[in-house]
Amino acid sequence: MSLLAMAEPMQIDDVDVEENENIVNNAEQLVVDSSTLDLDGYASQYSGYGRIQRLIYLADHCPSLKVDALKITLKCLQSTHNHQLYQSVLAKLSDHLLSIGETAPQLDSHWLETTSKKAAVKLEKLDTDLKNYKANSIKESIRRGHDDLGHHYLDMGDLGNALKCYSRSRDYCTSTKHTLAMSLNVIKVSIYLGNWSTVQSFVNKADATVDYTDRDKKEAVIDPITETKLRCFAGLAELAQRKYKLAAKSFVSASFDNCGDFSSIMAPCNVAIYGGLCALASMDRSELHRTVLTSPAFKQFLDLEPQLRDALYAFHSSNYAQCLRLLDSLRNVFLLDIYLASHVEQLYTQIRRKALCQYFSPYAAANMHKMSVAFNTTLPQLEDELMAMILDGRVQARIDSHAKIVYARDTRARNAAFRRGLEMCKDYERRCKALTLRAALLRNQLQVKLPPRGDLDVTAGGSSASGNIISTNQHSHMINSS
Repeated sequence: MSLLAMAEPMQIDDVDVEENENIVNNAEQLVVDSSTLDLDGYASQYSGYGRIQRLIYLADHCPSLKVDALKITLKCLQSTHNHQLYQSVLAKLSDHLLSIGETAPQLDSHWLETTSKKAAVKLEKLDTDLKNYKANSIKESIRRGHDDLGHHYLDMGDLGNALKCYSRSRDYCTSTKHTLAMSLNVIKVSIYLGNWSTVQSFVNKADATVDYTDRDKKEAVIDPITETKLRCFAGLAELAQRKYKLAAKSFVSASFDNCGDFSSIMAPCNVAIYGGLCALASMDRSELHRTVLTSPAFKQFLDLEPQLRDALYAFHSSNYAQCLRLLDSLRNVFLLDIYLASHVEQLYTQIRRKALCQYFSPYAAANMHKMSVAFNTTLPQLEDELMAMILDGRVQARIDSHAKIVYARDTRARNAAFRRGLEMCKDYERRCKALTLRAALLRNQLQVKLPPRGDLDVTAGGSSASGNIISTNQHSHMINSS
C-alpha cells in the first residue's frame, strides 16, 4: 500500500472560527489609503443633505481625498441654512490643514451671521403660520404647514425636529397622495438618521396605502417614480438589516427610467452596486441569470457599472478568478460608500464561499494547487477557508493536508437510493398483506369480540385474541338460545 493511500485526511480539532456576523463592521474603523474616485463627478450625482453626508463620510475615511471633500462640503453648506455643520466642517478642515503645515481657510463671518438670522426669522414665520392654520382648523393648510416646517428643519440640519414635523402631518392627510408624500418624507429623514426599522415600517405602510381598485379605474394613485423610490428605499433598509436576498430583489425591481428623482439618497449607479453585490452574494447561478443578468430593466443599471457587470457575468460563467479580481479592484470604492461600507467584507466573504462551493460541487476530489490558481490565493489561505467552510457545514468534504487534495465525503447516493427503494417495497408488501387479511376477514364474516371494560385486566391473564373471534352466525345462534 502506498504512503498516499495510507495518509489519512487532516483531522481538525475544535477551534473557534469566527462567523460572518463577527466581522468587524464598524464604519468608523474603515480607512481607505488611496482611491481613484473622481470626487467632482461623485459629488455631482447627489443633492441635498445626502450629498453632504456622503462627502463628510468620504473625508473621514479617505485621507487622500479629505481636503477636497471638505472644501466641496463647505460650498454645498453655503447654499443651506445649516450654519452649525458649516462651522464644524470648517474647524475639521482647518485642523487638518494646520497639521500638514498648510494655511487654514478663514471663517466667512458675514455669511454665518446672515444665515443664522435668516434661519431664525424663517423658523419663527413658519411656526406662526402653523399656529394660525391650527386656529382656522383647515386640515390641508395644517398639513402643508407641518411639511414646510419639516423642510426648513432639514435645511438647518435638525433631523430630529424635521422627523417630528413630517410625522405630525400624518393626522392631516386627506388623500392617498398626501399619505404617500408624508411617508416618503419620513423615510428620507429616517435614512439620514440610520433608523432602518422606521424606514421599513413606513415603506410597508406606503405599500398598504395604495388602493389598487382606483388603479383599475385609471386614476393615478401611485406614479412609477414613487413606486421606484419605495422599492429602492426598501432595498436599502433590507441591506442595512443584512437581508441581502430581499435587498437584491427590491433593487432589481426598480425602474431605470424613473430613478432620477431621489438623488438626495442614492444615484442610479448605487442601485446597480447594491443590487448587483447582494444578488451575487445571495442567489445561485440560475436565479442570478434569470433575475439579474437577463432583466431588461436592471441591465440598464448595470451598464453604469461595467466592472461590476463583468464580474457578474464572470461568476455566472464560472470564471471565479476574474470575478474576484474585478471585485477586489472595486473594493476601495465600495468601502467609501456610506451605506455599503459596513457590508463589504461580509458580502465578499459570502461571494467567495459560494464560488468555492460551486467550484467543488461536481468533483469527488479537487487539487488544492489548481483551486488556489483559480481563486487567485495562496495554499495556506485556501486551506483555512476550506477548513472554516467544513466546520460550518457548508462543504461536505475532508482535507488531505499532506497531498493538498480535498475529498468529498462519500455519500453513496446510489446505495441510499436502493435502500430507500427496498424500504418502500417492504412497506408496500406489508400494506398489501394487511389489506388481504382484512378482505379475508370480511369475506368470512369474522369479527373480534372485545371484552367488557371491567374485564380488560382479566384478559391480560390468559385469554387469547383467537378466543374472542367468532362468526356472525355463531353470534346470532347464541342470542336465540339465550
